[in-house]
Amino acid sequence: MKRNVLRVAERGWGGYRTVTAAIRAAEEGAVVHVQPGVYHETLVIDTDVTVVADGGPGSVRIVSGHGHAVSVTGGAPVLRGITLQGPDRGSAVLVTAGAPVFEKCAVSGGRVDIIHAAAVTLRTCILEGAGDSSLYVTGTATAVVEDCVIRSASGHGLTLSDAARADVRRTTIEQVAGCGAVLVGESHGVFEDCTVRHAGDAAVFVHTTTHPVLRGCRLHDTKAQGVRITDAPGAAAVSVASEGEEETDGTERSEHRIRLEKCEIFQTGREGLLIAGAADLQLSECHVRETGGTGLIATGSARVALDGTRVVDVPGTGLAVLESAELQVRGGTVARTGANGVHATGECVVRLTECEISTTAFTALHAGGNARLEVNSCTVRDSAEHAVRVEGSADFVAEDTRVERARMTGIDVKDADAVLRRCVVSGADTGIRLDTRHRPLLEDCEVLRSAKTGIEVAARAGALVVGGRVDDSGSAGVFLDEHSEPWIEGLTISGAKGSGLVIWSGARPRVRSVTVVGAQKNGVYAGDGAEGLLEDCAISATGYPAVYVGAKASPVLRRCLVHDTDEDLSQADDAAAHFEQCRSSNVKTATMPTGGESDVAVVPGAPGGGTGASAFVTGRRQGAGEAQLPELLAELERLVGLDGVKREVASMAKLMQMVKRREEAGLQPPPLSRHLIFAGNPGTGKTTVARLYGRLLAALGLLASGHLVEADRNALVGEYVGHTAPKTTAIFRQALGGVLFVDEAYALVPTGQSNDFGQEAVSTLVKLMEDHRDDVVVIAAGYPDDMERFIDSNPGLASRFTRTLTFDDYSSPDLVRIVEHQASRHEYQIAEKTAVALLAHFDSIERTERFGNGRTARQAFQQMTERHAMRVADLADPSGEDLTLLLPADAPGAVV
Repeated sequence: MKRNVLRVAERGWGGYRTVTAAIRAAEEGAVVHVQPGVYHETLVIDTDVTVVADGGPGSVRIVSGHGHAVSVTGGAPVLRGITLQGPDRGSAVLVTAGAPVFEKCAVSGGRVDIIHAAAVTLRTCILEGAGDSSLYVTGTATAVVEDCVIRSASGHGLTLSDAARADVRRTTIEQVAGCGAVLVGESHGVFEDCTVRHAGDAAVFVHTTTHPVLRGCRLHDTKAQGVRITDAPGAAAVSVASEGEEETDGTERSEHRIRLEKCEIFQTGREGLLIAGAADLQLSECHVRETGGTGLIATGSARVALDGTRVVDVPGTGLAVLESAELQVRGGTVARTGANGVHATGECVVRLTECEISTTAFTALHAGGNARLEVNSCTVRDSAEHAVRVEGSADFVAEDTRVERARMTGIDVKDADAVLRRCVVSGADTGIRLDTRHRPLLEDCEVLRSAKTGIEVAARAGALVVGGRVDDSGSAGVFLDEHSEPWIEGLTISGAKGSGLVIWSGARPRVRSVTVVGAQKNGVYAGDGAEGLLEDCAISATGYPAVYVGAKASPVLRRCLVHDTDEDLSQADDAAAHFEQCRSSNVKTATMPTGGESDVAVVPGAPGGGTGASAFVTGRRQGAGEAQLPELLAELERLVGLDGVKREVASMAKLMQMVKRREEAGLQPPPLSRHLIFAGNPGTGKTTVARLYGRLLAALGLLASGHLVEADRNALVGEYVGHTAPKTTAIFRQALGGVLFVDEAYALVPTGQSNDFGQEAVSTLVKLMEDHRDDVVVIAAGYPDDMERFIDSNPGLASRFTRTLTFDDYSSPDLVRIVEHQASRHEYQIAEKTAVALLAHFDSIERTERFGNGRTARQAFQQMTERHAMRVADLADPSGEDLTLLLPADAPGAVV
């Protein structure tokens, strides 16, 4: 007969002797009261029954000699205050179905297994002494764990696998040999106000296909990481049913984001967090400190977002981002690190917004490899080395950022590229150092109180400095090392303890509208052999002569003003400075240039002179570059074929020469577009002519250097949203003062792909061509038909590319001439009959779209030299003619 209230006692009146017997006799909803004692049995429960320890928690112990102490196969039973003891290894509690509740229970000597679709609640329970995971939830089972303690397991504390779900609140996991919590497969867990400590491995291990949430948790005193996230098989020593599945798109990935909110991670044996594989993690208002190594490492293709998170007091690097990982940090702090604050390398992307990076033992922000580092509205201070170091092929973009008190360089760019806007660098040893063939951009930046140089452009490097100021530097305000070619415009240099602007040997800067005031030495120091152009600059209040020109230095100063200083000019006897419409005002000693090749004349009472003033005025003279025109045009004429192209280029050169003459005479120049379309098949000499065109414009003084920068779609178009415009801009900056040659330009606008990133590259080019119309010539090259489609793709292209030069295919005689030219350069001779054989060979080649033109000729010459080598190698004593003469047998297609 079923009963509502049942009693169990080992002995005594009116009770059942076993708990099993009482459960069998109980009706639905019955309560079984168990007297204190040890009961050696296995409970199998499949009904709604409550089992209560009458003596309170721990007074009743269910001990299984073998197998489970409790097995729940259905119903919603409640066990309260019961201690369940299983075998030394294996499962002490098995729940395969139903929704049991365990309250104030203790489980020892085995784990709790929750499988299939069971739903289990554990409240104020203690799980200890398991041989592997103390709590294992798998299948589609769910678990609610509240106010529990899981400890002393020889494996993991809690494992969720497959599609299991768990809500874990105010629970402590401690003294486990493995990980505190493990989530694999497609499981999901929410952990609130939990503590994981004294784990032999990571406090929390997460497979990238899971998406747990941790809120207000404390993870500490582990032998490995606080959190380890990876998709490596077997990384947590558990089987994973869904291993190897790939995420297919961004939507699916975002749904599986792993989140930590207001958590603490500290005193770990290794990294605070290790995020690898395809993980997607977000940390909000977390605190990572006192780790055993790096604060956080992101690698693989991981995506990590930190919001309001602190990483402090770590012995290694604060944040390390490797391979193709992506890290975004907003409103965070990285401080007191034993190595770098942030280290980025590989193909990674790092974005820092409104962050503070401070007190680092190594460089605060370090980017190398092909990394991209973007910094916005951040503060970087008190680094023992550089505040920012960017090297290799990395890209660095910083806006509205402050750099303070770096013991070495505030921002150091080596071989990499950089864009700095509205940044402030103060109290560094050297403010900004640029040592790269790229042309980094500094726009409206301030460099204050540097112990040494404010801005340094290294040997053979370039830079573009627009606006901003350099104040109170310990030596030179701006130092331009030998053969550097920076462009500087609108910069103010004040209070330098050395010279304001130093131009070293061979440097060729373009300096416009720069103000130099209060330099303790020279305002502008042009060292021996220095060159360059200074326009519309003002120099005042200098301790030494405002302008110094060294031996054989030949800078050009145009419309510059020297005022309110003791002496305006000092130069070496053999200086070759050139002054145009310059003047001085309120200068005690107005010194005229003497000696050298300068054609400076003093004109008393010149405009702007006034009392105590003199003006430096010159007439027009032909530049050394313009004298090279005949030589360059002759070099153009010597090119094989291309008669139409040569006529057009020569005509444009004469037109531009006339334009320059009109400008120098004060007349309005006619409308003129220097940008060109080169339409032709591969190998027709387009690159060669582009290089000559740049040199012609440089000789005419219409380009600063005339160098050629080659680019194609891969160089201009990025791989993700927001990447294309910076890549295109970086290439364009390299071409400043020269020619940007875009080969196969039609590839930027693929047929039928209106949303391709190439369209962004074209739009960026159009704007840059307008902004720098006098500084760069762009030549777009490609197949004739495809180039028409390129021009039609953007309205701005048609107005900027108004002239097309058509490069015809080479004729067979032209190709023979190219081979003869190659032979002459390499000290070979071509016999008359060999030339006939070559002509026949070229006539026999089908002129398809794969025809290589000039490349075909060069390949033919290479084949001839190889055949010649095979033939001559067998001669015992070859003569000079044998070693140099190419015979018909050496021609391609000849029967050997």
